[in-house]
Amino acid sequence: MQAEKSFHMTPEEFRRYGHAVIDWIADYHSHIESFPVLSRVKPGEIRASLPAGPPRHGEPFEALLRDVEKLILPGVTHWQSPNFFAYFPCNASGPGILGDLLSSGLGVQGMLWSTSPACTELETVVLDWLVPMLGLPNKFLSSSTGGGVIQDTASSASLCALLAARERATNYMSNVRGCDGRLVAYASTQTHSSLQKAAMISGIGVSNLRLIEVDETFAMRPDGLARQVEADKRAGLLPCFVCATVGTTSSNAMDPIADIARVCREHNLWLHVDAAMSGTAALCPESRHFQNGVEHADSYCFNPHKWMFTNFDCDCFWVADRKVLIRTLSILPEYLRNKATESGAVIDYRDWHIQLGRRFRSLKLWLVIRYYGVEGLQHHIREHVRLAQQFADWIRNDDRFELAAPAPLNLVCFRHKAGDEANQTIMDRLNRSGDLFLTHTRLNDKLTLRLCVGQTNTQERHVQAAWRRIQEEASKASK
Repeated sequence: MQAEKSFHMTPEEFRRYGHAVIDWIADYHSHIESFPVLSRVKPGEIRASLPAGPPRHGEPFEALLRDVEKLILPGVTHWQSPNFFAYFPCNASGPGILGDLLSSGLGVQGMLWSTSPACTELETVVLDWLVPMLGLPNKFLSSSTGGGVIQDTASSASLCALLAARERATNYMSNVRGCDGRLVAYASTQTHSSLQKAAMISGIGVSNLRLIEVDETFAMRPDGLARQVEADKRAGLLPCFVCATVGTTSSNAMDPIADIARVCREHNLWLHVDAAMSGTAALCPESRHFQNGVEHADSYCFNPHKWMFTNFDCDCFWVADRKVLIRTLSILPEYLRNKATESGAVIDYRDWHIQLGRRFRSLKLWLVIRYYGVEGLQHHIREHVRLAQQFADWIRNDDRFELAAPAPLNLVCFRHKAGDEANQTIMDRLNRSGDLFLTHTRLNDKLTLRLCVGQTNTQERHVQAAWRRIQEEASKASK
């Protein structure tokens, strides 16, 4: 009797095609500089190249991989290119990619300790490793009152912090009755836009998110925060939360955490510190002064997927008092009940974030830390900072350009003195060329170019080439 066809990929096929995929990725990274950094396809072009419906019969894997190269690759913006200087880095690495492969291969759903103890316990260990690695306070250790968890992004971490702050301020009654319109949260005008979305989702409302003015370095003014909190309290409102940023999105501004913390302590406000990209710099002791005062924070997050060679997604989020977070987010339906949870001896990370299900993300972070070691991570962070500072010096020494903001680490905000139109033209020409990719912001209502050094394989020659191209386009724009 003939065996029924299973349609599955056999272990032997998986091994063969797995080698092919790894070879494809290795080849891609080895010649990534040959691609235009910013995809040149027009809207709808990729969609039009794909069939309108799925195939009736399965296709050979070789054909699938060919179509990745032929149909998908043209629509990829090459975030891993050493000539990618836009936004913030989203840098991957060999050990990070292989860690993700292991996670996918194991296929773990780690919602509870009991659904895979290693998924939970490795995450706890790695998050505890990072506390001293980053010079964070011991209260964030799992052996203390706090602990850490891996979120997808800093946006989710900020939302969880805001929810915990909301519940602490209302004695956990907002979860029961909803918000009454009195709760108020605070951020600066430069804080990431995810805080506005968090205010929407949490029920606090965008109109109750106060955006505090900034100083000449684009950092939050603690005196402005204090005045706004006092005014809100006089108006009968209930301030509950402040977000301070270590490295704002637009300009890498450093909020004065210690001074902001004094206002928070005086008014019993939850202090969350968002260090999405720049937190990685704290691996180097000489950069830890940017987070002075973090010992007073109720929560803290940073993204290893932005500058620590751990491919997306991976945000590390710590709280000083895990009981508040767990009480805010925990529900226990009958189908999740189990002896380990009821014993109180384990962590169930489902209670530490919004979603129930969770991937084995700590594997890739563990592999990155072990492969590079602290020494290797520090080496690359210091080199990226050195290259950015070199670029900032070139800007200072060219009479056509000016720095638009301080450049404390690896982001340089600059502009051509000829004005917004010239800067827009320079950026558009550079991005169309494919030689590099820059993005912009507005500082003091002026269009400002941003160059961020942080991709895994960016070297001095790439920054030098970027500067040459910027100078070339500046010469054209000034004619």
